[in-house]
Amino acid sequence: METVFDKNRKPGIKRRKQLAAYSQMVDRISPDSDTRRGLSRAFLVGGIICALGQLIGELGARYLGQTAAEASAFTAIALVFLTAVLTGLGVYDKIGQFAGAGAFVPITGFANAMVSPAMEFRKEGMVLGLGSKLFTIAGPVLVYGVSCSVLVGLVYAVFRW
Repeated sequence: METVFDKNRKPGIKRRKQLAAYSQMVDRISPDSDTRRGLSRAFLVGGIICALGQLIGELGARYLGQTAAEASAFTAIALVFLTAVLTGLGVYDKIGQFAGAGAFVPITGFANAMVSPAMEFRKEGMVLGLGSKLFTIAGPVLVYGVSCSVLVGLVYAVFRW
């Protein structure tokens, strides 16, 4: 039985010409990226986001009398909330365009990835649009988290660790 795509077989002359023409077209129309500028922007914005998180945690510990664990949770909640609001207002997309990967420090990137699909489908209504698409990214994460916590709880209950 012959497969449609055999990665060990070399493409024919016609296909190689197509691939070469495609590669030339991609090189011609793709913009050159300034790596140094991109890295410096990512470092700057990622650093600002992390410094903001540190500031929120310090304020929670100092002025709200939170323990380290409470301040950490407070920081996570505040960063997710701020990112969700900025994504909803269209500001976070501009930050992402400017900073690239630096804007997607894990917790803010997760919040942005969770809210963005919902914003695209908000015209379809609160339940069918916004509500259903809000959990496009978060759904699998929540299901995995809940499933793992149940399994850990069962293991703990059985072995009494």
